[in-house]
Amino acid sequence: MTTLKSTLQEDLNAAIKERDELRSSTLRLTLSAITKEEVSGKEKRELSDDEVQKVIAKEAKKRREAAEAFAQGGRAEQAEREKAEGAILDAYLPQQLSDDELRSIVSQAIDEARAAGAEGPRAMGAVMKIVNPKVSGRAEGGRVAAVVKQLLAG
Repeated sequence: MTTLKSTLQEDLNAAIKERDELRSSTLRLTLSAITKEEVSGKEKRELSDDEVQKVIAKEAKKRREAAEAFAQGGRAEQAEREKAEGAILDAYLPQQLSDDELRSIVSQAIDEARAAGAEGPRAMGAVMKIVNPKVSGRAEGGRVAAVVKQLLAG
């Protein structure tokens, strides 16, 4: 079975051969972020595909934030590049949930949490605990929290 990391490596090699500067630099940076994560603990280890996905998601989020910052700073060209790098990384991540899908998952979780007796401010944590494993990798934490807050507020 091919690992996600080896897929990235193969895609990087292909991008280098095709002289695709954007793809190759994006994949190179992402692979080095993965390697950094692998050696960050007490001993070097291989990351699981899930862990690699988390690194890719973190990298993609950095690109989105940088694109926003560049756009606000009037640097459209750099914003476009960051967006393009983000799009390359998104291709390696699970399909993101639509707003409707996310809302539906969150509202079920709210019902579950309330059935378990979670009320008021404590409900937020209880709901997040139920929602997070269900949306793992398919919706950013901040986006999930915003929907939970919105639906809890009714």
